[in-house]
Amino acid sequence: MAVLSAVATLAIASATLAADAKPDAIIKNKSIEARIFLDDRIKADAALAADCLAEGRKWLDKNATDAAAARKEDPQFFKDGGWDFERKYAIRSVVADRYVSVLRNDYMDTHGAHPNSDVNTILWDKAENKRISIRPFLTETADNGPTMKAMVKAVIASLKTEKKERGTSETATSEWFKGVEPSLLKIGAVTFAPSTDAGKSSGLTFHYPPYAVGPYAEGEYVAFVPWESLKPYLSAEGARIFGGVRPKGDADEAR
Repeated sequence: MAVLSAVATLAIASATLAADAKPDAIIKNKSIEARIFLDDRIKADAALAADCLAEGRKWLDKNATDAAAARKEDPQFFKDGGWDFERKYAIRSVVADRYVSVLRNDYMDTHGAHPNSDVNTILWDKAENKRISIRPFLTETADNGPTMKAMVKAVIASLKTEKKERGTSETATSEWFKGVEPSLLKIGAVTFAPSTDAGKSSGLTFHYPPYAVGPYAEGEYVAFVPWESLKPYLSAEGARIFGGVRPKGDADEAR
């Protein structure tokens, strides 16, 4: 009972904190309430904050338009209130004091069977003040090329390990993994994992929302690819920024 009480207290505290936080952008009307939150580290970087906020506002506007259209077509589904959407941007890691990994987590409640969530990522170059991909850190990234094939193999191995630990190995099948393709655009949303070596990255983490590599009930998955498995494919810049090992606890913090 003490454990349950502690969990309940933590849940209430978290809910109160979320309620007290002021959105960085919001739309609220009869059809929808949608909010954007930037973490403090993003706000400290004016260019990154402006980029995230501009993208977030477009997301707000699109969903507000969709909600208004849905309410006009089926007003009975809005009798208990409008849709509820939320997007949070948070820095996951900073590598070489230059390359910033941002997690973008979405919550969406359209009064369906259950709310939905999504996760995506942004890689940001502080020196150039622009979004980038992992392409500059690898010698080649052709679709179905050796680098992407090796990366997919490592991702699936990581997912299988995670599923075994969760007791969900029955869904560690090619059918669930078919969406993980040897292509930069289709392998999954990627971030640089932090490292025990200051300023380095210990590898790549790939983030998958519910339904992507398993049933909704299994939730989100994060696959870790250690930098050593990418060593044959690293460019000079890639070799410079990778090193060390993944810190203990990062598997939990990556979600």
